[in-house]
Amino acid sequence: MFLPRSVKVKRTADEDKSCTAKKNKLSSGGSLLEEATEFQDCKSVGTETSASTDNSSEIIQEHAEPAASDLGVANIPSGKDSQSTEDGGSLEEPIKSFSKSQRWAEPGEPVCVVCGRYGEYICDKTDEDVCSLECKAKHLLQIQAKEKQLTSDQPTDSQAEAHLLNTPYFYKDHSFILGLQDEQVENLKLQLGIAVQGQQVPRPIVEFEHCGFPETLNNNLKNSGYEVPTPIQMQMIPVGLLGRDILASADTGSGKTAAFLLPVIMKVLKETETPSAVILAPTRELAIQIERQAKELMAGLPNMRTVLLVGGLPLPPQLHRLKQSVKVIIATPGRLLEILKQSSVQLHGIKIVVVDEVDTMLKMGFQQQVLDILEDISHDHQTILVSATIPVGIEHLANQLLHNFVRITIGEKNLPCSNVRQIILWVEEPSKKKKLFEILNDKKLFKPPVLVFVDCKLGADLLSDAVHKITGLQCTAMHSEKSQVERTDILQGLLQEKYEVIVSTGVLGRGLDLVNVRLVVNFDMPSSMDEYVHQVGRAGRLGHSGTAITFINNNSKKLFWDVVKRVKPTGTILPPQLLNSPYLHDQKRREQQRLKQFQNSLVTGDNIMDIVKKHNENNSQR
Repeated sequence: MFLPRSVKVKRTADEDKSCTAKKNKLSSGGSLLEEATEFQDCKSVGTETSASTDNSSEIIQEHAEPAASDLGVANIPSGKDSQSTEDGGSLEEPIKSFSKSQRWAEPGEPVCVVCGRYGEYICDKTDEDVCSLECKAKHLLQIQAKEKQLTSDQPTDSQAEAHLLNTPYFYKDHSFILGLQDEQVENLKLQLGIAVQGQQVPRPIVEFEHCGFPETLNNNLKNSGYEVPTPIQMQMIPVGLLGRDILASADTGSGKTAAFLLPVIMKVLKETETPSAVILAPTRELAIQIERQAKELMAGLPNMRTVLLVGGLPLPPQLHRLKQSVKVIIATPGRLLEILKQSSVQLHGIKIVVVDEVDTMLKMGFQQQVLDILEDISHDHQTILVSATIPVGIEHLANQLLHNFVRITIGEKNLPCSNVRQIILWVEEPSKKKKLFEILNDKKLFKPPVLVFVDCKLGADLLSDAVHKITGLQCTAMHSEKSQVERTDILQGLLQEKYEVIVSTGVLGRGLDLVNVRLVVNFDMPSSMDEYVHQVGRAGRLGHSGTAITFINNNSKKLFWDVVKRVKPTGTILPPQLLNSPYLHDQKRREQQRLKQFQNSLVTGDNIMDIVKKHNENNSQR
């Protein structure tokens, strides 16, 4: 039977007197079951618990006594100390004994691995989130059963695993990779579209086993669905494992998250100082998704704990989590800066920093926040910058942030995902709604759930209402004005196919694995081609094929030439109104002029004499 070691209850004066002697007895070393029985006699325990097996009772009794320190919370006073603490106000809230006394988790908060309630504590044995002593005991029983089964099946593997976890990790090329000829490696890179720039770049791996990961991590990869590495993972993982700085770009949905999480895990696995890693993301939803994937890959690895620091969620639980020796911080820049200003966390022990969606993170809105965070981190850390699109300006800034880095590009730079069929339609503003309703009523095109992107919050609300009224489809709007609870519910509804259409601003345009989305409609053309690439990529996650339909007209005339340059190479047929537009030809002419001026300014063997003559003529005229 699992019963609380200490329970705070409100008593009448008579009840308190009758319990005094029994509490003193407990403070002198009574057993857990004796204490529970005495409390039941005093009516301090209001709920009944069912008896469990003898084995369960042993595990529960073994781990309940030191549970306060195990779960990362100060020991709970007992006996007279408890009475005096209650009289003068509680300094520490008692650890919850039963799961039923714990609240349900808010979106983005840690979740108990046993019952799904708020994972307020971290189990010291497994580093998993638990909500109470009861769930900790159940969790340990489950782990014990699994370990017995594994030990009986493979007794030597556990010993080898323990040895591997206790020895320092250094990446070196696998014998199979070393056995390949240079020509074979280059041919492999060419076929997979892998391009690298940098000095002494390691060869790409072909299987995850080539990295020499602990068996627990290899099993986590398989359980998470990672059978073979994607091209970005093949090249980025070995570079990251060597501790090199990285600037990487690859298609949306190509597996970039696992490509940076694996080097992060191996980098901090043996670190004793906490926290040891920071991962920055531009949106709450993306940060929540990254933490979920990180926990899947870290399961069973010793002392690997994460904390999620994002706005829109209560701050105190996040600060409480930070105190529990977490290794990896996953955060949005604003919330992390807020906590840094309170001096609630120190980043001097950080060994690796990842900036996801770096093109957004280093724009003017986020740039100063990211730079302020990096200033608080020691300069000898490893830095990884990743995104699907990396403009030239971001590359220049990356040159200042990175040291001896490797530039990795998968496929063509900044082009839309090749798995997505793109359709560009010329639609004037008054006809947009009608065209959207036609698409939603087309049996060949309509594949729910459909993601419709608009450029403003009000437009999302209005269009969502119109779609529901006209078509009768289950539709909702998604934008930054929604609370975090609403946004999380909408995302879950999208994944569970509760909604047939979601009208969204750009908050769903980046990073999220919306794997069941097959059709994206850009109702409003995005403000830049980089945003276009990300939004179109929502329909082609994890190698799945999809369709993206974009409405375009003269309101997007500034992007005409960029649309032609990026979309036409994919084989997409462009509307004649776009190809014959005077704005397009003017933009094309101006770019050709700028290119010609740039080429004329370059000094080459062919034009050096002309430049010298022109210089001498200018001097003689003076």
